Amino acid sequence: MYQGVSDYLAIMQLSGLSELPRAERVVKKKITAAAAAGIIAAEPEPAAEPAFVSDPVSVIPPPSVSVTPPVSADKRLQLLAAEVAQCRKCSELAAARCQTVFGTGNPAAELVFIGEAPGADEDKQGEPFVGRAGQLLTDIIVKGMNLRREDVYICNILRCRPPGNRNPLPEEAAACRPFLDATLDIIKPKFICCLGAVAAQNLLQSEQTIGRMRGNVLNYQDIKVVCTYHPAYLLRNPAAKKDTWNDIQLLMREMRLLD
Repeated sequence: MYQGVSDYLAIMQLSGLSELPRAERVVKKKITAAAAAGIIAAEPEPAAEPAFVSDPVSVIPPPSVSVTPPVSADKRLQLLAAEVAQCRKCSELAAARCQTVFGTGNPAAELVFIGEAPGADEDKQGEPFVGRAGQLLTDIIVKGMNLRREDVYICNILRCRPPGNRNPLPEEAAACRPFLDATLDIIKPKFICCLGAVAAQNLLQSEQTIGRMRGNVLNYQDIKVVCTYHPAYLLRNPAAKKDTWNDIQLLMREMRLLD
């Protein structure tokens, strides 16, 4: 038996039959019939090429990134106020206070009023400028400037009431200064109004009197500062209200609230 179609074709080719296309077709037909009858072995089918299988690729997901939302100014002030409430740097003030008096108002205010320290009413209520002096300040803001008290921010050099409403001691003001700086850094005001000599001298680190500082636009870390008399002083010296009104008008012009 022939080993396959290819062997049989090779013999036929030697016989010269493969040179004739017709004869070659006849031979191929006979070979196919012979293979089907088992006379010769069928030509094996060419092996199929293996299907392409790609190497498995491990897809590594990108690392998850935790995005912390920014903390609002209001929340930052609340956290700072909680820190102030725990402060006992000034033992005399901490022992005598009812509570700390942090600040109140708009955490995004363009204007911040700074006084010297809480009084008895503020110590009881925990809010700055709520007594008679506070009412006068409210009148200045609402009736004089045509703003709301909630539009501005109000705080003091000290967050604790000094015994007997005395002026803050230098070491007390220094101990409380980081809280004032942090408050201003959070609010980022464009304008500051210092109420009285204690506030102006401590903020600006100046020994000038309030009489020399008022009537001018000063600068503190690129913030415009106007100084005027403390409302408590105006209650004792009503004649000074005219000078204070002039200072407030100067402030309003700088804020473009007044032509």
